[in-house]
Amino acid sequence: MDQVRIGTLGAARITPAALVKPARVVDEASVVAVAARDPERARKFAAKHGIARVHQSYDDLLADPDVDAVYNPLPNSLHAEWTLRALDAGKHVLCEKPFTSNRAEAEQVAAAARASGLVVVEAFHYRYHPLAERVREIVAGGSLGAVRHVETWLCFPLPMLNDIRYRYDLAGGATMDVGCYAIHQLRLLGGGTPSVVSARARVLRPEVDRMMTADFRFPDGATGRMTCSMLSTHLLRMKATVVGERGRLDVFNLMAPHMFHRLRVRTPEGTARERVAGEPTYTYQLRAFVGAVLRGEPVLTPPEDAIVNMGLIDDVYRAAGLAVRGT
Repeated sequence: MDQVRIGTLGAARITPAALVKPARVVDEASVVAVAARDPERARKFAAKHGIARVHQSYDDLLADPDVDAVYNPLPNSLHAEWTLRALDAGKHVLCEKPFTSNRAEAEQVAAAARASGLVVVEAFHYRYHPLAERVREIVAGGSLGAVRHVETWLCFPLPMLNDIRYRYDLAGGATMDVGCYAIHQLRLLGGGTPSVVSARARVLRPEVDRMMTADFRFPDGATGRMTCSMLSTHLLRMKATVVGERGRLDVFNLMAPHMFHRLRVRTPEGTARERVAGEPTYTYQLRAFVGAVLRGEPVLTPPEDAIVNMGLIDDVYRAAGLAVRGT
């Protein structure tokens, strides 16, 4: 096999950016099939994006012998179920974040992935851009001194109150949707796995957070905080900060740096500003996914990493007095 043939489960809004467009420039990937709950929607999606086959159901797509892997952009509550079904069908999986509804489901999927020998990747696309590695290197390199505090923000307005991201039964909420990024970035910059100290939520409706602020503590004593929102006074904020004994790092738009970003490092030696060139984050992610499928290359966001992230999300909800998703 010299090309990974991918089928997409559903015609989600994210699919063109996350899969279809990257596949046009990643020679080792091709999108060959689509299925959706509404077959007509699937047909329109296929016609618009040049996808050859339309299946009448998700099960039909999984049974297609010409599909090697699936992209799973379904609602959060369906991520575990359909990733498990895909593995049972012998398909590799690129699963949208958050990986599952909770840590227990992530552990179940990770166990199934290990048993199958198939590739499963959580789609934290930002992690595959060179900017993410650059900021990790700066912090780990010691120029800031010992890390004392890490803070991440990911806030954007989603005033569509009937959107599925505000539905508890579909494992929605701000912490699931954008907070999963903020927590993941906190872990990247803090260089370890923190514990949740406290959390405070603002809810749109019972159990559904529209904003969350959580405080953390890392094993070495450093503190952390993440703030995420989909409906709050923080209309748009995408920033991460690391404060060390000798300096400070600030990065704007770590999530989608190919659109625009700023990186600034201040130490006693002076202030340095950098721009890290690169392709769209989704292109790097798809290239890494097919490299893992075709050649066994390692990925940066495997199921084991997802278990840690989902566990922290669960702990944030508990600390805020809200129910863990999927329970």
